Amino acid sequence: MDMTKLYEFVERKIRNRKILVLGDVMLDKYYYGEVKRISPEAPVPITRVLKEKETLGGAANVAHNLALLGVKVMIAGFIGSDNHGSSLLEKFISAGVDIGGIIATQSPTTTKIRVIGGHQQMLRLDFEDGSPPVKSDADKIKRYITERLNESMDAVIISDYGKGIVTEDIAKFTIDEAHNHGVPVIVDPKGVHWSKYKGADFVTPNLKEINDIMVERVPNEDEEVAKAARYVMRKFAIKNVIATRSEKGLTLVTNSLTEHIPTESREVFDVSGAGDTVIAVFSTAIAGGLSPADSARLANLAASVVVAKVGTYAVSQEELLEAIRGHL
Repeated sequence: MDMTKLYEFVERKIRNRKILVLGDVMLDKYYYGEVKRISPEAPVPITRVLKEKETLGGAANVAHNLALLGVKVMIAGFIGSDNHGSSLLEKFISAGVDIGGIIATQSPTTTKIRVIGGHQQMLRLDFEDGSPPVKSDADKIKRYITERLNESMDAVIISDYGKGIVTEDIAKFTIDEAHNHGVPVIVDPKGVHWSKYKGADFVTPNLKEINDIMVERVPNEDEEVAKAARYVMRKFAIKNVIATRSEKGLTLVTNSLTEHIPTESREVFDVSGAGDTVIAVFSTAIAGGLSPADSARLANLAASVVVAKVGTYAVSQEELLEAIRGHL
C-alpha cells in the first residue's frame, strides 16, 4: 500500500468531493455517570449522571464523518417535528451538512439514549417508528435525489438502519437514478431484504448482517467470509462487497480480487459507529478515483481511530492524516 499516495489524497483531494447520503438519520444521546450503589426500589444500579452528550447517529453519523473529512455532503432523510429533530438540524448546520433533503414527518425522530457507567453501557432506550414513509414524503425524497444528481454528485451512500426510509421503492429509484447519472452507489445494508440493493456498486455489511441472510452461520474466517461475499454478489446482483469483521479488519471482494485487510493493532473500546466511518471514508476514496483496494485500506485505517473511542465518533481529516503518518 502506497501510504504517501493515500496521504496526498486525504490532504489535497477530499475537499472537492460531493456526496449525497440517503438513510435513517438518528440522534444519539449519552448520559455518563458513576455507579456506587444498587437501587432500593429494584435490583438495578443507580447511575449518578455527571455529563450528557448528543451526537449525530445512523445516516447522520455518516454525513458527519464526511463533513469532518472536508467533503461537501448533502443528507436526505426523515425527522419528527420534535425537540430531537430540532437538535439534529442544529447539529447538521453546525457541521456544515446541507439539510435540503431533511423532511419533517408525523413520526418521532429516531433517537437512541444510552446510559454509561464508567466505560460500561448499562441501558439503552430507543425512540422510533420504523414505518415506511407515506407516498407524499417518499415523493419528496425522490425529487430531492433527482435534483441533487442533476447538479452532479461524486457518489451516493445509502445508509440503511431499518428505520423506514430505505424501502424497496426508494432504494431502487436511488440506485437507478444515480447510475443514469454515472454516479456510484455504496450501501450499508440492514435486514434480510437485500434484493432492494440490486445493482449497487458496493455493499459494506458487517459479519452479523451477512449472517442475517445466510442459511448457515458464517464464521469470522478469511475464506468463509469471502465465499459468503461472492454468494451475496451472485444472489442479489451486487457488484462488490466490503465485509467489516470487527477485530479481524475488512475483506474486499470484487469480480477480480479478494483481499483481506487486517485491523490496526490497538485497543478496542467500542465498535459503534465504526461501520459509518468505513462507508464514509471508503465512498470518499472511490469518489476521488482511488482503487477499491486502496479505498478499503484507507477506510480500515479510519476505523482503527474510531474503535479506540467510546460512543459514536466521527473521524476528522486531521485524525486520518495522523493515522497515515504513523505508517509513513
